Amino acid sequence: MRLCLYLGVFLLFVSGGFAKASKDIPSWVQEVSSRALPAYSGKVPAAILLEEQQVSVDSSGLMTTKERRAVKVLTHEGKRNAEATVHYFRGGRRVKALRAWLVAPNGFVKTYEKNSIADLGVFEQMELYSDIRVEQIKADNPEVGAVFAYEAEVEEKTLFAQDEYEFQNNLPVVESRYAVTVPPGWSVKGTVFNHAPIEPAVDGTTYTWKLANLPFREREAHSPSLQGSVPLLAVDLLPPAGAPGLTSTCFRSWADVSRWYASLSAGQDEVTPELAAKSRELTSNAKGEYDKIRAISEYVQKIKYVAIEMDEAHGGGYKPHAASLVLRKQYGDCKDKANLMRSLLRAANIESYLIAIYSGDRTFVRQEWPSPSQFNHMIIAVRVSDGTTAPTVVQAPSLGRLLLFDPTSETTPLGDLPWYEQGSFAALMAGDKGNILKMPVTKSEDNGTDLTITAELAGNGELKALCSFIESGHFAESRRAQKLYQSPDQYEQSAREFFAGRVKNALISQLNSEDQFSQNRFQLNVQLASPQYGQLMQGRLLVFTPSVLEPAHPTFPVNEARTEPIVLRAETLRKHVRIKLPPGFTVDEMPQPFKQETAWGRFSLTFEQKDGELAVEESLKTEAVTLSPDQYWDVKKFFDQFSGADRQQAVLVKN
Repeated sequence: MRLCLYLGVFLLFVSGGFAKASKDIPSWVQEVSSRALPAYSGKVPAAILLEEQQVSVDSSGLMTTKERRAVKVLTHEGKRNAEATVHYFRGGRRVKALRAWLVAPNGFVKTYEKNSIADLGVFEQMELYSDIRVEQIKADNPEVGAVFAYEAEVEEKTLFAQDEYEFQNNLPVVESRYAVTVPPGWSVKGTVFNHAPIEPAVDGTTYTWKLANLPFREREAHSPSLQGSVPLLAVDLLPPAGAPGLTSTCFRSWADVSRWYASLSAGQDEVTPELAAKSRELTSNAKGEYDKIRAISEYVQKIKYVAIEMDEAHGGGYKPHAASLVLRKQYGDCKDKANLMRSLLRAANIESYLIAIYSGDRTFVRQEWPSPSQFNHMIIAVRVSDGTTAPTVVQAPSLGRLLLFDPTSETTPLGDLPWYEQGSFAALMAGDKGNILKMPVTKSEDNGTDLTITAELAGNGELKALCSFIESGHFAESRRAQKLYQSPDQYEQSAREFFAGRVKNALISQLNSEDQFSQNRFQLNVQLASPQYGQLMQGRLLVFTPSVLEPAHPTFPVNEARTEPIVLRAETLRKHVRIKLPPGFTVDEMPQPFKQETAWGRFSLTFEQKDGELAVEESLKTEAVTLSPDQYWDVKKFFDQFSGADRQQAVLVKN
């Protein structure tokens, strides 16, 4: 008996309190922990048994959210999902309660109370200060097969009369539901994206949406962001006309969003004497409108990006700091930099507007749901005359021609936009004239790599080559960013690794570059040698790949079933190769020319022997499109054929 007693105490100690009776846990945790799961593949690290939010809103806009979540750990990698993270911010959103339980496979239960909660900041890179914090409970090394469950209650004064709910992240979900209760006389409108419509169950003033058996969402090459593809519920809370509180933040149109933002940011772009003087200094040598805009844009780009998120309860996450303060401090976040540029332009008598955009996924924003919560970034639209032309000029109703620019991107000059902002819907913040605006997409020809290779092949297989890259558009931006954010040694090392991975035994003897920023062009010249590039066989046959260097292009693995859309960019690759053949050798086998064309892409490849040289001409062009998953095999076949054609070998024979 003593041995049993000692053993029981020991088990209680090493399990950290697992041996609490099941009556100490809520019935919902007991119920979901016993649920059977469908058969998942070994790739699935964990599964959500229940995901639930119960929201109640009062007439003043006070929103109380009760959240429940239970996840079952299926693999060692899935252990990281056994945690609860609830965010809050000072003066607005507060966590009223947070509890969690870990149910081991043998039924023992560990309860996590207040002393298990870690209070953490959410500092990210380039974020100096933030009012936003999190309360977190994390299970320490749970067993495979364990269920981690938590419930939380959060209270906040909502900033506008909307809410949203993602039914899942990447993990499979057995059951996911969202319920909202509003005061009598109110109504609720719910719009579901990335899924067939769902009719809510209505009980009095409570509306409930539910989904079940959602599959695992494995991240796939060249797909939209996860946030832009999972089922999403967009909720509008609609108080009766004339009701106090949230009535002014009910967004029935994008003009409503624009007016709300104009009120929130009023006065932040005031032109002070200091700002006016800086604007005059920057534009003193400018010859015209575009030169003035460019001088100001390049100055604002150099303002250091630092985020300071304060007063979240009153729109601090949306409201820019005063332009005069940003000028004085010489740092700010995206909305601060865009607002500073707006103020400097105003001092130069050039009108402009702020634009809210989602950076990272052109398919994310839905124009059907007017809401500022759809955006994570801010850029600027500059009103220009007919004489100013650029690929990023658009025509806006009631406002005329607008030149779009991102002051936060240090690598993108005026006249272009980062590729991850092109083609997206964005909100033009122009008071009563505000609206949703489609971002332009630059042409494939504007995003190009022209690669010229001049080489000489020796009879022993050694290759010496000069490779010259002339890049434009987002290719130039990528190369520029690589050089900007790396030390000289890191930049050179990454270049050496790039060529070593594409040209057998490549040795780089010279590397230099030239950046033409205002034209968004970047040139890289590389001198290299490959001692054993060609393979000499039987002393008389020399086998080698004439194209020398395969250009970077989209690649796709073999997937049994594609589930995500395929996102392609607008870009053009051209390659021109001239290889001087070794004396005494002639071409015995020439690679075959190849040509392929689709609605969204085309490529061609030709080979020619002339005057002791072998010439290769190659081109690949793709359009900015989003293709359905059922087109995956066509897309994969297209790029596989391009790669295969590029890698063809030639055979020389010794005379």
